[in-house]
Amino acid sequence: QVRLVESGGGLVQPGGSLRLSCVASGFTFSVYAMSWYRQAPGKERELVARIFSGGGSTNYADSVKGRFIISRDNARNTVSLQMNSLKPEDTAVYYCTFQSYWGQGTQVTGSS
Repeated sequence: QVRLVESGGGLVQPGGSLRLSCVASGFTFSVYAMSWYRQAPGKERELVARIFSGGGSTNYADSVKGRFIISRDNARNTVSLQMNSLKPEDTAVYYCTFQSYWGQGTQVTGSS
């Protein structure tokens, strides 16, 4: 079955960095787009970043452009999200997604 396992979340001070990783299995990873969504307290889930199958085409939410970078390693069935210059408003549970499938999420907290 499809499995998406996120890791790398944690607590960082504003201005700090984190790198999230998602290891996927149960489907042909290399031919599908992968996305990161997040859900902040009291907010609905929102798309943060998306990377297409070849790895050369990406989309970002306006709020994270210039700060976050999505990448993928098709040989390792892994998609990553490098998060720089973190802000308190980045605090959320971050989810790796494939079509309608969601991972368990990993908590990111940008706070002192």
